[in-house]
Amino acid sequence: MADSFDIAIVGAGIVGLAHALAASRLGLRVVVVDRDAQANGASIRNFGFVTVTGQEAGQVWQRARRSRDVWAEVAPRAGIAIEQTGLMMVAQRPEAAAVLAAFLDTDMGDGCVWLEREAAAARIAPMAPAALTGALFSAVDLRVDSRTAVPTLAAWLAREHGVEFRFGIAVHAVEAGRIETSAGTVHAGAIVVCSGDDLATLFPEELAAAGVTRCKLQMLRLASPGFRLPATVMSDLSLVRYLGYAALPEAAALRARLDAEQPDHLAHGIHLIVAQNADGSLVVGDSHDYAATPDPFASDHVEGLILEEFAAVFGAVPPVVDRWTGTYASAAGHSLVAEPAEGVRLVVVTSGTGASTSFALAEEVIGDLTGRKLGAAA
Repeated sequence: MADSFDIAIVGAGIVGLAHALAASRLGLRVVVVDRDAQANGASIRNFGFVTVTGQEAGQVWQRARRSRDVWAEVAPRAGIAIEQTGLMMVAQRPEAAAVLAAFLDTDMGDGCVWLEREAAAARIAPMAPAALTGALFSAVDLRVDSRTAVPTLAAWLAREHGVEFRFGIAVHAVEAGRIETSAGTVHAGAIVVCSGDDLATLFPEELAAAGVTRCKLQMLRLASPGFRLPATVMSDLSLVRYLGYAALPEAAALRARLDAEQPDHLAHGIHLIVAQNADGSLVVGDSHDYAATPDPFASDHVEGLILEEFAAVFGAVPPVVDRWTGTYASAAGHSLVAEPAEGVRLVVVTSGTGASTSFALAEEVIGDLTGRKLGAAA
């Protein structure tokens, strides 16, 4: 019976951990199998920003709201620090202000306020944007340090919820009721495959049919600027990437202006997110380039574009402390949930929003597999 579980999960990134949490809350016996010694992919190579504001209207936004609430509940229990609360969306252009005004008129503007130029400048001092029309402040979003939060969450699930983790074990095949691994067979009543951007090992036909490819991102960590940010910061470029803003009719004018003024930024999918760690250092990014197998190299040109946008909002650029790239699975739509075999679910977040939406998505998937309702209304 040592290798028989109620639910087996392939992948110990944030999507897999979210499913482990949902299943363990139902009192199920859960095992998580991962080929690495610890989570090492997209789940730790990002901002740890649990973004609600700006997510696509409807189901994705609702998932983000629910996932944010789960983070707020679980983080203190697991010993995960909430590094920052809130979002400051700096509007550099009048067209950006128009998008944010339209956004505030939607249901998704709940918890957000608009700050005119003088009030925004006072809130973000001593930042020094070259251009500032105003800013949207959202109190809804929160941020953890993904490098420490993901392994801490896994340790807490093992310690407090009895989830068994088997790291350093490759999964070769999955079929109804069993997974074949490099350490033998594991039996489970239900199986959830959360293998991230591994598009070749498990269920490649389903992934190819869904048009899943990879997105490469490039990020930096800068030394402390000597002051604390009021919240995680974004700028105009984010308004044409995040669908909660970009789908609004008012975004067309901003997109046209950015096409004229920052075409290279748009070509590399660059928008600015700046988050701050407890030691004051800044996590800065990012870019988006797409390929079936992206090269692993950081581009000096792309870095320069990211830092150019940083300078437009912050003025001086602190020294670069770290550089890295990451990849994640990408496709049209928020996520792929497929049933390749009886009692098996293939779950891939294909929108780069794993930290922001996985807890709610996992509650839906585990609820469907077990016939037991999870979530805020459970």
